[in-house]
Amino acid sequence: MDSHGHGGDIFAYENIRYDFSVNINPLGMPESVKRAVAAHISDFETYPDTKYRALRAAISDMEQQNASHIVCGNGAADLIYRLCQSIKPENVLVCAPSFSEYERAAAQAGANILVHRLAEDNGFCLTDNILGDITEDINMVFLCSPNNPTGAVIPFELIEKAAGKAAENNALLVLDECFLDFTDAKSAKSLILTYGNLVILKAFTKIFAMAGLRLGYILCSDSDVLEKVDLTGQCWSVSAPAQYAGIAACKLSDFVSRTRELISRERSFLTRGLRSLGLTVFSSNANFLLLRCALPLKEMLLEKGILIRSCLNFRSLDDSYFRVAVKAREANTALLDALGEVLR
Repeated sequence: MDSHGHGGDIFAYENIRYDFSVNINPLGMPESVKRAVAAHISDFETYPDTKYRALRAAISDMEQQNASHIVCGNGAADLIYRLCQSIKPENVLVCAPSFSEYERAAAQAGANILVHRLAEDNGFCLTDNILGDITEDINMVFLCSPNNPTGAVIPFELIEKAAGKAAENNALLVLDECFLDFTDAKSAKSLILTYGNLVILKAFTKIFAMAGLRLGYILCSDSDVLEKVDLTGQCWSVSAPAQYAGIAACKLSDFVSRTRELISRERSFLTRGLRSLGLTVFSSNANFLLLRCALPLKEMLLEKGILIRSCLNFRSLDDSYFRVAVKAREANTALLDALGEVLR
């Protein structure tokens, strides 16, 4: 399984007109964020603030969380690896299918991987069955809401149960909410004061279309966990451009609201269109859709200049599963038209 395989690898292909393999905000990077980076270009001659004080304060205001409960990193993936390297869990529980970097980071830290398999006949949705797998042998649990690549949101009540069960067994629960801002679902950040073992993982990558700048953060009330993560890795993990971009992005609540409205509308449009073509499309709350087709859709669409994500390297999935991003109407229509041609 090639766990290095991810969406957005447009450099490996030529003449890509539409990249549906990466789940980035179709509105693009906000203009105010671009201006903020450009306005501070002369500052890039000096080292960035290793404590990213202004950025932490901006995130604190945006999330309505104590600034001391925030640690930033070079994207969410950086923090996943730093969590595993700093905690050194012996046994880690992951779900399948889900984001492959949880498993890879845990394995690199020397952990044993235990897998909770999500049932396809239940839409790959997480259920209370996960609680039975959070045993006294488990040191760390990774959950993702909405899950990648399925788009299924975990009910708030189940997250709280999982946090409680993990706490009973002295395990850390890492909840990836990197795609949650595309939905109307409730964040679990209100639980971090009650459950010190709960770590919320978020990023600017997707919602603010800042994938190339690399900026993520965690929310947690356990000072020991935060200190360990902060001290793991190099001290200049958040570049100056990323810090200025993040500060500007934290002020854009209206942009996030507009994004949610667009995604909700276009997800419905794209889901209907894909199903009308005879494709199996799983219900999603996110800005991407998981679909199934026995044909080699990725290769067929590449001939049309469209890149989609093969899910072959997701545990529990095979080459008949594909993930497509929800984009703006023009791009979504182009995808449906291309599929209509190749599926004739």
